[in-house]
Amino acid sequence: MAEGVGRLACRIMDPTLRLPDPSRRGVLAGAAAAVCTGGGAACASAREPRPKDPHPTGTAATGTRGTAPPSPDAGGVTTGFDRLAADGYRLLTGQRVGVVTNPTGVASGDLRHIVDVMHADERVDLVAVFGPEHGFRGTAQAGGSEGRTDDPATGLPVYDTYGKSGRALADVFTEAGADTVVFDIQDVGTRFYTYVWTLYDSMAAAALAGSRVVVLDRPNPVGGRAARGPVLERAFASFVGREPVALAHGMTAGELARLFAGEFLRRPVDLEVVRMAGWRRGDLFDTTGLPWVPPSPNMPTPDTALVYAGTGLFEGTNLSEGRGTTRPFELLGAEGLDARRWAEAANALELPGVRFREAYFAPVFSKFAGRTVGGVQVHVVDREVFDPVRTGVGLLVTARRVWDGFAWRPDRWIDKLTGSTAVRTLVDAGADTGEVTAAWQRDLAAFRAVRLRYLLYR
Repeated sequence: MAEGVGRLACRIMDPTLRLPDPSRRGVLAGAAAAVCTGGGAACASAREPRPKDPHPTGTAATGTRGTAPPSPDAGGVTTGFDRLAADGYRLLTGQRVGVVTNPTGVASGDLRHIVDVMHADERVDLVAVFGPEHGFRGTAQAGGSEGRTDDPATGLPVYDTYGKSGRALADVFTEAGADTVVFDIQDVGTRFYTYVWTLYDSMAAAALAGSRVVVLDRPNPVGGRAARGPVLERAFASFVGREPVALAHGMTAGELARLFAGEFLRRPVDLEVVRMAGWRRGDLFDTTGLPWVPPSPNMPTPDTALVYAGTGLFEGTNLSEGRGTTRPFELLGAEGLDARRWAEAANALELPGVRFREAYFAPVFSKFAGRTVGGVQVHVVDREVFDPVRTGVGLLVTARRVWDGFAWRPDRWIDKLTGSTAVRTLVDAGADTGEVTAAWQRDLAAFRAVRLRYLLYR
């Protein structure tokens, strides 16, 4: 998938189990030929085979040092950070540590932030914090950050890394004196959510700076059984998608880090992934027993994350995606749009696991701020069969049909979000939902085959 890829230097901590990662040689040959030829709904809803877990939770293996941390409570998940802490931070011994994190980086038991926890522990030499989009404390809106500050609680320098990559970001790591860059941010499972590309940029910069990367894994809140949606074409690479990854990738941050190192990064990176215990690919966030901390101002609940891969596409249109309401990405609408007609058209598609309600709302900021708009609220009624990307496409198709005022953003942001021109041009041509989703099946099949090599959980 990428030429000139560097050697993969990756280990998996379970919690300190060091196992060599498989090289990218032997990636399933002819992946592109493994195409779902049926197209349409049958193709879009097909699930990948579940991989056999190469490192089952709680299994002893040669190379393990000491004793494993206690198993999670029944039905619960132990995060990468909690496992690292339970093992006495031995992975960080002798290292000057910088942390890429935001408000989601919390210890599960008492909800203390990991920066506060590690700063108070003499076993960790914590020297810096690196803030992504929205900032370390999460106060900035989309496209913003908090700037360079000193953390009032710990006195640590907080570097603003938003918008930095390559040598510029490597220089930040060097200035901070970080031998090891720890990444701990809750992702939401969607390619255009920027934290995964903060991870990618941090890995590339760490390779330039000679720093090690340690990823503390957290659940994919929408599960990880299958990848869905279009795969990004490199001509459309941006900070909402650097590399050819499916729109709903179905991977954890740790798994994505392995994918980045094995397929895309052109320099070798010293990568360690601290796995979770107790998480399986079918688990949604509310089954994990973990607290939900909003990873950004407009991601208030796990319900938001569930629909985001589809309704987030409306950021590329002139409709409100619900920013400025209490239900962002679940409410969609515009001034002058016939809400009842759109709800009826969307429900007529009979998309699996979802219904649409005629809805009216007045955003307090963003599009149509202070004005009443009409549209729909997305209600997921069966999470097992719900497909957010197919749902988003169906809503785009029907919105364009029922409202003469429908338009794409002039900067064609929709092409950045979807990763190509295909969705926009097909919707404009009057294609139906099945025709649009069939267009990406070949590339999706190829991505799914490669993806399987980097999964860590059953």
